[in-house]
Amino acid sequence: MRVNNESPKKALRRLAEARRGVLLPGAFNAMSARIVEDLGFEAIYITGAGVTNMYLGLPDQAFMGLHEIAEHTARIRDAVSLPLLVDADTGFGNALNVRHTVRVLERAGADCIQLEDQVSPKRCGHFAGKAVIDTGEMLGKIKAAVDARQDGDLLIMARTDAAAVHGFEAAIERAQKFGEAGADILFVEAVALADEVRALPRRLGKPQLMNMVIGGKTPTFGAEELGQLGYGFVLYANAALQGAVAGMQRALTVLRDTRRLDEDPALVAPFAERQRLVGKPLLDELERKYAN
Repeated sequence: MRVNNESPKKALRRLAEARRGVLLPGAFNAMSARIVEDLGFEAIYITGAGVTNMYLGLPDQAFMGLHEIAEHTARIRDAVSLPLLVDADTGFGNALNVRHTVRVLERAGADCIQLEDQVSPKRCGHFAGKAVIDTGEMLGKIKAAVDARQDGDLLIMARTDAAAVHGFEAAIERAQKFGEAGADILFVEAVALADEVRALPRRLGKPQLMNMVIGGKTPTFGAEELGQLGYGFVLYANAALQGAVAGMQRALTVLRDTRRLDEDPALVAPFAERQRLVGKPLLDELERKYAN
């Protein structure tokens, strides 16, 4: 919850520094972001995998471009007031491309921009076959991102996928250097052992995010336990997406098999609830206000 007239960026920095395991659901469009906000979460992660899956119908393998994620960011920014952490993959190129990426996403409404150290084209952090760029190249990208931001409160989150490629200690070393280069939040992706999850907050000084991928490589921890360990954020990037897919499959299976679908809240959201979430009552009020 925001304090007084605190900006979303300042609120996000406060949440990160509190290190209490703030749950961070992913959104893939404006409606999913509205639901996240309506349910009382404190921040939203705009998921590159989710946008790629739901917008393009493709896996998370670098099919999404900068302007697609910027368009989604702008639409979500218009729909909600919560802080937005935006997945910018590898920054869509070299350090100069990262500079452009940060400027575009900041204008679109991002409060934090996440960059990762995979070789382009990247792939989901829990897929096999990843490769990472040299540490020096990633440090240049982080410095470019820090220099590019127009608002000093914009946060930069640096992710490393080195654990799967070079091992846990190499990932720790990289993440430490990312923080020294100016990253505000650190994200060590796809650690595979529970002891590694527990060790990260002790080994790294900057606030951190832990990614809980449903069905992924990282052991599942509850957000309360991760907060006690000292994590700033606990990411469920595609819980809403996977829930939406399961819901669509259930409802459409009933429609296919029975050839009808009633307003059953176990299968579909009521008509009135859908209108509430998209703000129709407010628009009705405004229509009356502006009527001649």
